[in-house]
Amino acid sequence: MILEDFDKCKTSTFDPEEVINVIPNFPKIGVSCFSSKLLEKLDEVFKGEVIARISNANGYFPIYKINYNGIDMALFNSPVGASACVVALEEVFAMGLEKLVIYGTCGVLDSNISDLSIIIPSSAIRDEGTSYHYAKPTDEISVNQKYKEEFIKLLDEHNYSYTVGKTWTTDAPYRETRDKVLKRKNQGCICVEMECSAIFALANFREKEIFQFLYSADNLDAAKWDQRSLGNSDKLDEKSKIGLLAIEFANEIAKQKNRK
Repeated sequence: MILEDFDKCKTSTFDPEEVINVIPNFPKIGVSCFSSKLLEKLDEVFKGEVIARISNANGYFPIYKINYNGIDMALFNSPVGASACVVALEEVFAMGLEKLVIYGTCGVLDSNISDLSIIIPSSAIRDEGTSYHYAKPTDEISVNQKYKEEFIKLLDEHNYSYTVGKTWTTDAPYRETRDKVLKRKNQGCICVEMECSAIFALANFREKEIFQFLYSADNLDAAKWDQRSLGNSDKLDEKSKIGLLAIEFANEIAKQKNRK
């Protein structure tokens, strides 16, 4: 198969640095989500300064600089889908970002996982195309090997329920057939989303630090699909609290670096 044709060369015919300039004083740590509504809510709280933008033929995503407890952070939306997300992250890394906390919704494959519960991926099935350009072909990729225990400690402190487990990353949400859902459940997956395996293939390839967590939305573990809180505006106040959790955790990661 063509996806088995991995090239480990670090350079390409054109690289992110040829498209994006390094931005002076760009924050070394950032927080990103996939919801424009949620980013707007967070920007209302922190009143960030626009320092750059991620652009494509369909428009652009502003990148804000915020300060939380004395730490400058980049705050921005990532596009949905493995390919678009990785292109955007390549460009933000080229601007100067080194560490990233990224979070977003997922569909659950276990109906016992309640709506808006936190999920910490431990590995991801690579049912997308982008990761195969950043890592040798394998069925799965290990994720979140660093900072997982620290994040669990933070969740415990704030009394968040959470589940650790395998996620299924797919390019085709409208091809999550019943047979595929059952197959992925049998492989140990507890949720499905569209970016995780590609994000960590990129992180390993570019030697950047990324921590990703998810919060549960729609339920696929039923005879009929249940949308629950999947809508962009659904339960926005509760989702905003999860966004604040991501910012607090990014601050913890930054402080750890400063202690060394």
